[in-house]
Amino acid sequence: MDLFEKVSEDIKNAMKAKDKVALETLRNVKKCFLEAKTAPGANDTLTDADALKIMQKLVKQGRDAAEIYKQQGREDLAEGEMSQVRVIERYLPKQMSPEELEAALREIIAEVGASSPKDMGKVMGVASKKLAGKAEGRQISETVKKLLNP
Repeated sequence: MDLFEKVSEDIKNAMKAKDKVALETLRNVKKCFLEAKTAPGANDTLTDADALKIMQKLVKQGRDAAEIYKQQGREDLAEGEMSQVRVIERYLPKQMSPEELEAALREIIAEVGASSPKDMGKVMGVASKKLAGKAEGRQISETVKKLLNP
């Protein structure tokens, strides 16, 4: 069962359980999936990799929105966003811990032969592909900077 089918099935389950947060969140996810499937050039297909990218984007948007709400003193709205983020995160692969991320990036740095901050682009290119879905781009970038700046 691919992610699209899993989300569709879980929408039915959320309706039966009367879980409003999950239902609203999953309907939004499915809407984004359908938009991607019907986009020009998509040939009415959506791979799991593309579906994961969409979900990661939605998680990032939700976290950013929650952060803005917190800065404005709207904890109620921030909690609403975070509860939606938690629903989507159930479908994403397990995120790497900071220690796992640092170890993986050390290997990539050695692999590409990076030695100074000037090599950040080389490292980020490889790291973004290898660690896609396992860590946020911002975390990867900050860790690479830390490792390349002694």
